[in-house]
Amino acid sequence: MNRLYIFLALIAATIGLNAQPQGYYNGTEGLTGNNLKTALHNIIKNDEHVTYGGMWGAYYTTDRKPGTDFVWDIYSDVPNGTPPYQYVLGDDQCGNYIVEGDCYNREHIWAQSWTANDLNEKTDLHQVFPTDGYVNNKRANYAFGEVAVVSWVSLNGGKLGSSKLSGFNGTVFEPIDAYKGDVARAMMYVSVRYYMEDSDWVMSDMTNKSVILPWAMEMLLRWHEEDPVDNKEINRNNAIFDIQGNRNPFVDFPDFAEMIWDPTYSLDESQIEMMLVNVWPNPATSTVNIQGDNLDAVYMYNAQGQLVLQLDLHNNDGQSSIDVSAFTEGIYFMNVVSGEGNSVLKKVVVQ
Repeated sequence: MNRLYIFLALIAATIGLNAQPQGYYNGTEGLTGNNLKTALHNIIKNDEHVTYGGMWGAYYTTDRKPGTDFVWDIYSDVPNGTPPYQYVLGDDQCGNYIVEGDCYNREHIWAQSWTANDLNEKTDLHQVFPTDGYVNNKRANYAFGEVAVVSWVSLNGGKLGSSKLSGFNGTVFEPIDAYKGDVARAMMYVSVRYYMEDSDWVMSDMTNKSVILPWAMEMLLRWHEEDPVDNKEINRNNAIFDIQGNRNPFVDFPDFAEMIWDPTYSLDESQIEMMLVNVWPNPATSTVNIQGDNLDAVYMYNAQGQLVLQLDLHNNDGQSSIDVSAFTEGIYFMNVVSGEGNSVLKKVVVQ
């Protein structure tokens, strides 16, 4: 007899539509900590980079503002507002600069000096963003952080100054809140992609070779949670996959971050809620009932992250049911989203 088990996940996440191939994350099921980090490294290490000069052309697909020829520069953009300046792809490449707004160049989120100018990391689009040249220079190779005493402020609100976080009191660069998650996930990507390939890398205020220092990782996990994955990152991840052939796992499955680096993360069996449904031979009982206040939608994904079912709930008082009688055996994820945009992820095993 086939059975459907539903386990309440211990995390909340919003999974965006993506273009990952079937089976891309096979082998990561049930892993945490360094075991998961190693498995993800082995998946994403098989990449092919453009040349350093070729990155300019790549930005036409990875970092173009939708419907325009403008560069999506995280150091100058003002979400839901008017940026102080915008750059036209190709036309405004640096070049020389004297002040903000002169030109854009290539910003290594994981600074080149931390890797002894490793050529592979230097040309990795997942962590090299087009940004204003002057702001890039002001950030230099300082650690990312949160500023206590400000020494300089960019036109979109990025700050340079002394760190206010326990564990480091030197100079840090703080991007605006809307892009802190982007920075965090790029840093996490590098830490996993170049894991065990960092023999020539050096220590910085934020990193030890490819390992992110504890004070910084605690902050990045918080940034990752407070600024969740959005369509910009999903589209960028897909575009880079078309070019490099590898993906940022923390954009595809944000919970991977906690599963690797959060020491409090655990799968506590005592907190698992289980429901048994007879799928076959009695299809009449093969439904999962969905009910709650102000629910908006339900998305079902297979283990490879592909969307297999979508239900809109906002027109039926937040109630519906899912018929799983036609589902093949395997692992699925059900993302239940509220009208406020909050979500709960449930793991579904059909067997």
